[in-house]
Amino acid sequence: MVELLTTVNNLASNFSLAEALELIKPLLIFILGVAVYSIFIFHFYRFIARREIFKFNLKKYENHKHKNVKGFFHVIFYIIKHVIIFPILTFFWFLVMTMILAFLSRQDNLQPILLITIALVAVIRIMAYYNEDLSKDLAKMLPFALLGVFLVDITFFSAATSLQTIGSLPEQWKIVIYYLVFIIVLEFVLRIIYSIIPKKKKHQSS
Repeated sequence: MVELLTTVNNLASNFSLAEALELIKPLLIFILGVAVYSIFIFHFYRFIARREIFKFNLKKYENHKHKNVKGFFHVIFYIIKHVIIFPILTFFWFLVMTMILAFLSRQDNLQPILLITIALVAVIRIMAYYNEDLSKDLAKMLPFALLGVFLVDITFFSAATSLQTIGSLPEQWKIVIYYLVFIIVLEFVLRIIYSIIPKKKKHQSS
C-alpha cells in the first residue's frame, strides 16, 4: 500500500496545473477558430447557393385596392434587391472567395485568382437556378478545402504572401468592377430564363 501511494505521488509530481493550462489555451483557441470558421462557411455557402437570395414580403401590398400602388412597390423593391443589395452581396462573396483562394494559392499574382473567383461565383449562381443542392456542393467545396488543408498541413500557408496578394486588390479595381458587372448581368439573364422555363422542367431540375 505504501509503495502504491509512493508511485501515485511520483506520478502526480510529474503533472502541473500551469503546464496543463499552457497546453489547453492554444487548443481552445484552435477549436474556437475552426468552429467559428465552420459556422460562417455553413451560413455563407447556403446563402450564396440559394436561388432566391432574399425575399421581401409584398403580401400587404398585393391586396391594395389601387393596382398602381401595388405595381409601384413591386418596382421599388425589385430595384432595391437587384440594383442595390445584390451588387453589395456579390462584392462580399467575391471578396471572401478571393481571400480563400489567395490562401490556397502560393502565387503572388492576383489576376488569375480573381479570374478563378469570379468564374466560381458565376457557376454557383448558374447552378442555383439549375439545382440548388448542386449549387450548395460547389459553394462549400472551396471553403472546406481550405479548412482541410489547414488541418492536414498548417505549414502549407504563407500568411505574409497571402496577405500581400490580397493587399494588391485595390490595384485591380477596374478588373473587379468589370467582373461584378458581369455577375449582375448574368443574374438578370438567369432570372429571365428561369421565369420563361415551363414549371415541369423547373420541378425536374430541383
